[in-house]
Amino acid sequence: MEIDLDAVAANVAALRAAVVPARFCAVVKADGYGHGDVPVAEAALAAGADWLAVALVEEGVRLREAGIEAPILVLSEPANGDASAIVTWRLRPAVYTMPFVEALAAVAGPSPLPVHVKVNTGMHRVGAEPAEAMELLRLVSADPALHVEGIWTHFAVAEEDPDFTRSQIAALECFEEAAAAEGIRADLVHAANTAGALRYPEARRDLVRVGLGIYGLRPTPTTAPLVPLRPAMRVVSAVSYIRRLPAGERPSYGRRRALGRDATVATVPIGYADGVPRRLAQLGAEVLIRGRRYPHAGTVTMDQIVVDVGDDPVAVGDEVVLLGAQDEDTVTADEWAHLLDTINYEIVCNFGPRLPRRYVRSAP
Repeated sequence: MEIDLDAVAANVAALRAAVVPARFCAVVKADGYGHGDVPVAEAALAAGADWLAVALVEEGVRLREAGIEAPILVLSEPANGDASAIVTWRLRPAVYTMPFVEALAAVAGPSPLPVHVKVNTGMHRVGAEPAEAMELLRLVSADPALHVEGIWTHFAVAEEDPDFTRSQIAALECFEEAAAAEGIRADLVHAANTAGALRYPEARRDLVRVGLGIYGLRPTPTTAPLVPLRPAMRVVSAVSYIRRLPAGERPSYGRRRALGRDATVATVPIGYADGVPRRLAQLGAEVLIRGRRYPHAGTVTMDQIVVDVGDDPVAVGDEVVLLGAQDEDTVTADEWAHLLDTINYEIVCNFGPRLPRRYVRSAP
């Protein structure tokens, strides 16, 4: 994997400019969506991000161990036993159950621990129902060991359903007004993910939590590029072996596809153990070699793929791009996602630890 940190920085700068004066939280969970959490976090902060967000306490600890001092929001409640780690590593926890709030209060101190109360407005995954969230707010605001830093929610369909998204915005505003009527106000109210931040200015509030966009990807292929974004990831390998085969031969496991004519077949040392889905070959995926597209010649195997390059000149050592740009063409994560009937998030997160990362800079 080649990860372009200048692309990350440019994406953060463009997105941040679009959402000011809201503060900018770069979401680097899942090892930076497969791009590398620490390098991406550092590039995002240098480009103007104010906060970081992760899904797990362990992810937050990793950032702290790397020397990162920015505020880090943990988006999901961990086990109650992890409350001490939240305090020790100065993380900002999302809270949505009474037992976890009580666990935090028991270990917090000497300064009040900032927490973010999550209210469910329709996503129905995690987050307290409004009445329960109000009880949590009362408990937090009354406890000198805790501080209501945030009230927040999560959009379910910001990229595709304006009516439902606006109903979530309204539900959050209603909850916020009810809390204010009891004298409870948070420092930060936040709701917007990448799609929400770009499509609904009223959802930006005090903070936006941008994940996919900082990696140069759009929530859906048809989402209008409201700001310029540059994909930060390329997945590359190189031709390792070449052989000439006659028409009718069937390369690779299962002998799924017969060559329609005499052809050169190139072997490339990358496979499903590295995160290249096995089904891609049967679904018509292509790779780039010398700026041209070529189809798979047979099933993706654990360690290798085979590519049908026809009669074109290809040599051992030639770069093979599975994902990303080469010359004037690009194989996108959206292209893979369309073939596999999934989303681009899953594509970039799936590359395995055996595939090394190389961090590059592309700024002019």
